[in-house]
Amino acid sequence: MSDHTLYLILDVLFVAFHTLLVGFNTLGWVWRRTRRLHLFAISATLLSWFGLGVVYGWGYCPLTDWHWQVKRALGETQLPASCMKYYLDRITGVDWSAAVVDALVIGTALGALVVSVVLNVRDMRRAGSAGRDG
Repeated sequence: MSDHTLYLILDVLFVAFHTLLVGFNTLGWVWRRTRRLHLFAISATLLSWFGLGVVYGWGYCPLTDWHWQVKRALGETQLPASCMKYYLDRITGVDWSAAVVDALVIGTALGALVVSVVLNVRDMRRAGSAGRDG
């Protein structure tokens, strides 16, 4: 297998995994069975953006970093800092404002975190009261 073929496969895998993670970070709180995993995933994502972001730049995502290395190896240049901007631009054909995309992404992530925390606390309280009632 050539290096180019390997990079093409990695590109597809990054798109698939990153899309699934974004979807899960956005909606993983909906199902009670996935709420704890969602809370972990959205917390890890925000910790990366704001924790690792202190060192690597605000909004840092290792998945995007690794994916962009693959895209550069495939010859892509002038990649934005945000994978969400990249895909919104590609899908819509519009050059989205990075500030607008960042605001939408951060707002969505923080909203998902708040909902996840509230539902996880509610679920734990219900489980605790069910144990005391029985």
